[in-house]
Amino acid sequence: MCSAGTFALSLWIFAEMADDAPQGDYLAGEERILRAFRHPDDLATPIGPSWLPHVARDLTAMGGPAVLVLLTVAVTSFLLLCGRRRTALLVALATLGGLGLSLALKSAYYRERPTVVPHLTIETSSSFPSGHSMLSSVVYLTLGVIVARTMQKRRTKVFLVSAAFFVAFLIGLSRVYLGVHYPSDVLAGWTAGTAWALFCSAVAAWIPRRATANGQ
Repeated sequence: MCSAGTFALSLWIFAEMADDAPQGDYLAGEERILRAFRHPDDLATPIGPSWLPHVARDLTAMGGPAVLVLLTVAVTSFLLLCGRRRTALLVALATLGGLGLSLALKSAYYRERPTVVPHLTIETSSSFPSGHSMLSSVVYLTLGVIVARTMQKRRTKVFLVSAAFFVAFLIGLSRVYLGVHYPSDVLAGWTAGTAWALFCSAVAAWIPRRATANGQ
């Protein structure tokens, strides 16, 4: 029930963002947020200690295609070695499907990158939704749910899923800090990625139940 509620809420939030954000309905407020991460007298200089931009780039790399592909390959290979082919297939399909969905959404809701502050990292694709936020939600949440299902204690399950959400949160926050995404891009990425991960997990849980019911 909790997963169904989270899935429905994620879809609703994404739909709201997709309906309003690309048209600039939140633009004034979003530009204020982006400027708030920079020094007022020099928008090219981010707030915080000198090491913080380096940390932000490290965090954003955790949601990049190279890291997520390597992680997915490593996890699926490990699962195959353990004989867990169905789980390996889930991870692979969730990631590949999430990537395809992200590209499709970026094409459908084309939005220019923010220009109110200088970018602190190079990006060339469209802005809505944030691919880093979406794919990190897909991959880390899928892995968190898979590992959580092997745990007995509820608090351990909650910790694992919460940790996955927290990693995705930090990655999304880094995109705004670096000036390459509007907050609505990131929120849309989080919610779309969460909805996709929950959908894939539900399908993976439904298949063995259906096979059992059919006597297979």
